[in-house]
Amino acid sequence: MLFMKAKILAVSLLAALILWGPELMAQKRRNIPSEKPQLIIGIVVESMRYDYIHRYWDNFGEGGFRRLIGEGALCRNANYNYMLTQTSPGYATIATGCEPIVHGIVSDAWYVQLQEKNIGAAFDEKEKPVGAEIEKGTYSPRNILTTTFTDEMKLFSNNRSKVFAVSLNPTTAVLPAGHIADAAYWFDDASGLWVTSSYYADSLPAWVNEFNGKKFPDMYIEKDWLPLLPPEKYRAGSERGQSKNAGFSGDNVLGKKINNLLKRTKHYSKLKSNPAGNSLVKDFCVNAIVNEQLGQDDDTDFLSIAFSASADVSIACGPNSVELEDLYIRLDRDLEHFLQFIDENVGRNNVLIYLTSDHGTSYNPAMLQANNIPAGTFNADRAVMLLGTYLNAKYDKGKWVSAYHNNQIYLNHNLIETAGMKVQDFENVVCDFMLQFSGVANAISASTLKSTTFTDGIMRQMQNSFNPKRSGDVIICLEPGWIAQGSGVSSANSGYNYDTHVPLIWYGWKIKRTRLNQNIDIRDIAPTIANFLDIPFPNGTTGSVIEGLVQ
Repeated sequence: MLFMKAKILAVSLLAALILWGPELMAQKRRNIPSEKPQLIIGIVVESMRYDYIHRYWDNFGEGGFRRLIGEGALCRNANYNYMLTQTSPGYATIATGCEPIVHGIVSDAWYVQLQEKNIGAAFDEKEKPVGAEIEKGTYSPRNILTTTFTDEMKLFSNNRSKVFAVSLNPTTAVLPAGHIADAAYWFDDASGLWVTSSYYADSLPAWVNEFNGKKFPDMYIEKDWLPLLPPEKYRAGSERGQSKNAGFSGDNVLGKKINNLLKRTKHYSKLKSNPAGNSLVKDFCVNAIVNEQLGQDDDTDFLSIAFSASADVSIACGPNSVELEDLYIRLDRDLEHFLQFIDENVGRNNVLIYLTSDHGTSYNPAMLQANNIPAGTFNADRAVMLLGTYLNAKYDKGKWVSAYHNNQIYLNHNLIETAGMKVQDFENVVCDFMLQFSGVANAISASTLKSTTFTDGIMRQMQNSFNPKRSGDVIICLEPGWIAQGSGVSSANSGYNYDTHVPLIWYGWKIKRTRLNQNIDIRDIAPTIANFLDIPFPNGTTGSVIEGLVQ
């Protein structure tokens, strides 16, 4: 009798092992950290200042930002160390481990003297869009002058590592993916489809076509963006409905009309300044991980995720807006859902996640002025027009200024040299003139940046932003609290703390629960990851390995 019971028990145990063995083994694999992370996920929340973590903390749930910080490593003093803190240089710096002076992405766009036009940081006229019949789609990473850590991953693994990048916008998909990526995908707001470039493939894979066929953007665009919480629950936001271009549906008459028009015409640009855009990115990334089987073998894979709706809302509404706080609360919930998916499908201990931002953002100068804090808005168009008038009066009539772009003045070298003048002397004249404008703290010439090595301060930041083949002939620096006049109430593009100080959170794999207070440069991310993987640093790296992250 006892023998029969023992035999039945043995058979039952064997059946259980057959039925549950693979699941138990999978759980074990997910719970024990692999020697190296099987999947690295780089999350960039655009225009996120460091203080947003604490500003919005009370309204965050337990499973998003709080989980990342509570179970991971928070770098409390992570900064960019260059002046032109724009989106494209930020992504390039994260990927390459060096600054614009080396990787060459000096701005979101720059002026090319020989072609007499501005080109975008990821512009490439050799390529064409793939996935939709659209005019815009000529993108590639060829403008990056160095390797990225993803390039080094691919080279080291003989191309076995998989590299993908996802964003609502093409440039912020292409740049973090590097030169050898399997694909970079972005959302085309004209067609409502996810697309790529011929740089990566001649056609979209079946799973992307299937995702496009589900028409998720149609579902998201039909939803009104209304406050998630009662008004009294918003702790940080003091301004609401300040923008006609972004924000809650129906906060003002014009904004409501625009929202309804976009719904009727199926114009998907609304999603790029709406929390639903971040949700759409999250949905696509979940599908990418599943269908591309990321993190499922011994060669480390990489996925770049850009949450960029925060940038448009920040520009339109400002850091003190209820709309921005609401967006971050919703993003927190998207992160919670995404982390749950990672737990179930790859395993937290096999995935290394870092979360940071491309730059911070300024306060609304009008708000600062109302509080008796020095601030203002610099009218660059007016300043450049007056500069042209002054140069015509001083020398002779002519187009002395070829272009102005994001605090950079490009001069007409041919005209200057034809007039028998030295470009260096002409640059100094322009610098002296620009210093007369209210809000301009400094102006430095390209000749000075080429001939002098600065070791710290704002001059060092200006030099780190300068590349002699792509930068302007004169770079101006605005006073603290000042921003360039534009379509919004907030902006980046300075070397001040509110633009350079960003979050940096490490989570998963062997990351220990800690707080790091030392100065950390964002260019340290790439060599730190390379060090984790025992692969070469990107070939232009000037950053250092961050100490104290792993157990």
